[in-house]
Amino acid sequence: GQDTKADVIAVLDAMGAFADAIRSGKAAGATGKKITDIVNIGIGGSDLGPAMVTLALAPYHDGPRAHYVSNVDGAHIHDTLKGLSAETTLFIVASKTFTTVETMTNAETARDWVQKALGKEAVGKHFAAVSTALDLVAKFGIEQDRVFGFWDWVGGRYSVWSAIGLPVMISVGPRNFRAFLDGAHEMDEHFRSAPVQKNLPVLLGLIGWWHRVVCKYPARAVIPYDQRLSRLPAYLQQLDMESNGKSVTLDGTAVATPTGPLVWGEPGTNGQHAFFQLLHQGTDFILVEFLAAAV
Repeated sequence: GQDTKADVIAVLDAMGAFADAIRSGKAAGATGKKITDIVNIGIGGSDLGPAMVTLALAPYHDGPRAHYVSNVDGAHIHDTLKGLSAETTLFIVASKTFTTVETMTNAETARDWVQKALGKEAVGKHFAAVSTALDLVAKFGIEQDRVFGFWDWVGGRYSVWSAIGLPVMISVGPRNFRAFLDGAHEMDEHFRSAPVQKNLPVLLGLIGWWHRVVCKYPARAVIPYDQRLSRLPAYLQQLDMESNGKSVTLDGTAVATPTGPLVWGEPGTNGQHAFFQLLHQGTDFILVEFLAAAV
């Protein structure tokens, strides 16, 4: 296979340089004002991952404020933009193919908003893209030096550690983003080298299989007792349910067992006054994973 390390490092370095330029004001808006807000336009893994991590790393924010727009319902982008100024807003359009209907509909709305406020020539100063479709990105009005690519082997569910994490990097800075990557690498190395009896991902996977296939428990609740982890259940929901939401095998035959549970959840303190009644006294057996942040 091809060694992709150099390509990955090159994209990471380009992201770092761009993030520093935005954070310092060197890469300013069309009128010369410093960027104060970034709006990430994406959907699925291009939204859930970076939105979750941005909130989780809130104590490290020292850059522009980050906002996320995913819903094609126009109310989402309207309500996001009504408190922002076009002069100080940067949009990041996250779409590998640059053809995702929901994302491009919102991107066109954002472009019209910028053009109405600042003129057509201002678009290039207020947009960046995470995509590999350079021709479509250029046609949209985004310069190549503001485009950050990722590859087919980067699944959307795992993409927050790739260029999809650009809004996170701009919010917390390249140094903190690399520390975030270091933590992911440490877990990768643990998964690769730890014995099965002590391998956390393997053990969690086996427990999940046992609960769903052997015990036939249909649901798994993820309950973080940390408000900054409030988006984690939604992130894990896609990670698990989109990965395992299958009814046939690779050769087209029907699967013989359930392939995954319903994954859902909310912060614990809210849950205690909402759905915990069903967990405690309802008739269905629902697994609950409690998460507490280290202090």
